[in-house]
Parts: sequence; structure tokens; C-alpha cells
Amino acid sequence: MDINRINTRLIPISFDYAEPRTLDEALQMLEGFGGRAVALAGGTDLLVKMKQRSAEPKVILNIKRIPSLSYIRDGTRSMRIGPTTRMGDIERSPAVARRFPVLAEAASVIGSVQVRNMATIGGNLCNASPAADGSLVLLALDSSVKLTGSEGSREMPLSSFFLGPGRTALGPRELLTEITVPHLPEGTGMAFSRVTRTDMDLAKVNVAVVLHVRSGGVTLARIALGAVAPTPMRAIKAEGQLAGSRLTRSLIEEAAATAAGEARPISDIRSSAEYRKEVTAVLVRRTLALAWKRAGGSD
Repeated sequence: MDINRINTRLIPISFDYAEPRTLDEALQMLEGFGGRAVALAGGTDLLVKMKQRSAEPKVILNIKRIPSLSYIRDGTRSMRIGPTTRMGDIERSPAVARRFPVLAEAASVIGSVQVRNMATIGGNLCNASPAADGSLVLLALDSSVKLTGSEGSREMPLSSFFLGPGRTALGPRELLTEITVPHLPEGTGMAFSRVTRTDMDLAKVNVAVVLHVRSGGVTLARIALGAVAPTPMRAIKAEGQLAGSRLTRSLIEEAAATAAGEARPISDIRSSAEYRKEVTAVLVRRTLALAWKRAGGSD
């Protein structure tokens, strides 16, 4: 009998548990456990998987008690965010709202209030869901991540971090220790949109757009698509159509169609591949128009 059909509060597997209080201690534990440990940040994804037995870790390493991993620091050229920073903190941060309102906007629609006060930005990235709203927006913002192990740290663009559904470039003895989001110039507009079955469900399709406009022309265009490929993806061909051009209704239509053509969706419990293709074009069109307006572009 499936125990989770009776009481989903139970975790029907045995595991060891560790609770480091510093990053060095956590890295030593990771090394000592020989790569068998799984980091627990918010737990809103991991605990569900454990209850469903789709994840059966041997060791849980709770990193929530490490103070140095939770922060939002706005510097002169970039904003740095600690991996255990909660989605609720990002949603309510004045610095995030000022610099990257699209990130605050995406954080505000993730799950429920209770989920946002538990879920972390690092967990959202490391869970590597193709539909993750936070991952999608950070991809559009050209973010990078720092991965740290006992032998040192390495940095990589977020676009290289995702390898597939539930798979990342994070090594078994590494922790994600920082997200860096570069500042954007004045005249940049950002927008995010998604379609879901219910407000708290994962997206059927989600889209994030960043546009920089100067003298009525697009000097920078980024379009990120979610839930339409094995990982969150950039619509590179559509971006190329926009860069260096003055945005018009017909160009928006062309870019939206191109982005939909770049998407590689599948059919699953939430939606069909055909529907996702159609909705991708619709959302890209709407999100481009909104980002253009926020960048100060003319109607």
C-alpha cells in the first residue's frame, strides 16, 4: 500500500541528518559524507520529493542555520543574493524592487505566502525545474552563480548551470553559495508573465523579457522561456531580431513567432506541446509589449 495516499505528512525513508552552523563546517560535512548528502535550504521541493519517494537521500544537510548564506547586497555594479534567501524576502526587498522589479514580481507569485516564507532562491535554482519562475527571471537578467566546495569556488553563467530537468552543474561535494545579478542601465524595461492551471501551480508556460531602449531603438533584448524545454532557455533567434531595431507591432509579432519556433515543449499532465507552442507566442508578444512600455518606449 502506498503510504503517501494515506498520510502525506510522513516521510517513509530513513536518513541521517546534519545541521552545520558555518559554511566551512557544511563543506567539511559534504566531504566527509562522500557526496551522499543533499542540501536542505527551504525544503519546499525536497521534502515533497522525499514523501513521494522520488528522492531518497541518505543524508540531509540542513544549511538554513548558516547566517552567512542569507542576504541581499546591492553593490556598485551588481546585486548579490545568498542561496538561502527566502522568496518572501526577495518579494519584499526595496532593493530588489528598485533594481530588478521583475524578480520581485516573479517571487510574489511562487506558491502561497507560507511557501514563499520557506522556499529559497538557491533551492529554486538547484531544483532545476524547467518551469521555475525564479530561475527563468534570473536567466533573463543574465545572472551568474558561485559554486563552492572544499577545494575552492568556481563561477559560471546561469545559462550553463542547468543541464536538464532536476539536473545542474553542481558537484556532489559543492554548494551553491551566491547568485550575482548585474545592474542594468537606465532605460531598461522588464516584464514577466505566465499561464498556470491554478494560482499556486507550476507554469504551463512562463516568459521573462528584458529590453533596453535608447533613442527609440532596442539596444539590448533578452527573452527567457520556461516550461517549453528541458531547462529554462533563452530565445536567442528572437532576441537577435529585436536588437538594434525600433520595436513595432509587426516586429513584436515576428519575434513572438520566432520564439515559439525555438521552444521545444512536451505534452504532460499540465498541458500539451501544441498548446504550449501557441501560448509561448502569445506570452512573448504580451511581455515584450509590457517591457517596451516600462522602458519608456512609445505606444
